[in-house]
Amino acid sequence: MARLLIVHHTPSPATQVLLEAVLEGARTDEIEGVEVVTRPALAATAVDVLAADGVVLGTPANIGYMSGALKHFFDGVYYPCLTDTAGLPYALYVHGNDDTAGAVRAVEAIAKGMSWHRHRPPVSVTGAPDAAAREACWELGALSALATLERVG
Repeated sequence: MARLLIVHHTPSPATQVLLEAVLEGARTDEIEGVEVVTRPALAATAVDVLAADGVVLGTPANIGYMSGALKHFFDGVYYPCLTDTAGLPYALYVHGNDDTAGAVRAVEAIAKGMSWHRHRPPVSVTGAPDAAAREACWELGALSALATLERVG
């Protein structure tokens, strides 16, 4: 069975809405053969990443950067996972009050350094998540589950 790891920092109602939409998409009944594992960024470890066939990352944009929790996750997994996870498909969703560009850029730079493969453009949401934002996150979750299956298949 393929394993999709969702690593998130969810400190606000807005990021919770996005996480729930990603989870609903990843767990849709139309996709079989994918185990969805969810870890808060402060609890996710290299063991989680090494066992994953795909990753979804979720973060708020804090002061123009990813959350400190997601940065902590990357600090802990970077070297232990650097060679063994090359080519790992990943996706990203980011919530910000005004701007998400700095957070997206930072996550993508680290993921590129780890040789992960972004299979989908990031979902960037500013302000309160609306129906379109929830749908985009649902789709991100579903397509990430499919990308995970493709890696295993």
